[in-house]
Amino acid sequence: MATAQTPKSAGKGHIIIDVEKCKACELCIHFCPQENLALSESINARGFHPVRMLDEEKCNGCGNCALMCPDVCIRVFRKR
Repeated sequence: MATAQTPKSAGKGHIIIDVEKCKACELCIHFCPQENLALSESINARGFHPVRMLDEEKCNGCGNCALMCPDVCIRVFRKR
């Protein structure tokens, strides 16, 4: 399982995306209040452009992306 990890110290949260499961439906992109997600230029094994985080420091850990993902490709972690 390939994942793209995006932890950074300045943001309130970070996400881990299972890029191989992502089917590029873009629901997470539309529901991110920070407008911090976009489709990657790379292609996964299924032939889709998986989602990626644009700026790790802008993530507030709200979890909207994970809630909207129909394939449960995104895990959200909040920093204390």
